[in-house]
Amino acid sequence: MAYLVLAYPELTSESFDRIQSYRKDNDELFFNVVNPHFTIVFPVFDISEEEFTREVKDKSANSVKFDFIIRCATINKDAFSDYFHTFLVPDEGYSRIVKLHDKLYSDKLKDNLRLDLDFVPHIGIGNSQDRYKCKKMVDEWNKKEFELQGTISRLTIVRYEDDVVTTIEEIKLK
Repeated sequence: MAYLVLAYPELTSESFDRIQSYRKDNDELFFNVVNPHFTIVFPVFDISEEEFTREVKDKSANSVKFDFIIRCATINKDAFSDYFHTFLVPDEGYSRIVKLHDKLYSDKLKDNLRLDLDFVPHIGIGNSQDRYKCKKMVDEWNKKEFELQGTISRLTIVRYEDDVVTTIEEIKLK
C-alpha cells in the first residue's frame, strides 16, 4: 500500500474528453486506474496514513489555487520499468506545480524525494515499451498547435493498492 498526492485538474469538458479519449487508446497502464492528474507526491510506503495526511495538510495549508496551460507533449523513459510514457506538460503553471511538489517534500517526506530523477509536472496520456510508439504519440499532439487550460484548486490524498486508487481526503487550495 502506498500514499500519494494527486492534483486532478479542472478542465473544460471538451479538454477532459479529448484527454480521456486519447488515454483510452494509448494508456494501457493507468487508464482504468485513475483519471487525468498531476502527481504531486509519488508513492510513499514508509509512513502511516494518519501521519501522511497530517503532513500534507500542514505543508499545503497556505497554498493557493492556480491556472495552467498545456501546449506540448513530451516523451519520458520510466526509471523503474521498460516503459516509455507520453506526457502533456504545462507551459504555464509549471513552476507552481514544482514549488508545490518541493514544499510537500520539505519535512517528513524529504527522505522519499527522488533527487536522482527530474520532476516533470505532467498529465500522462500514453505509454508503451516501444519508444517509437510514444514518439509517434508526441508527434501526433505536437504537429498542430493546441492549448489545454485548467485550474488546480485542490489536492487529493489517495491510497494506492492492487491497482486501485482510493481517495482519503481532499484539500481545497485558497
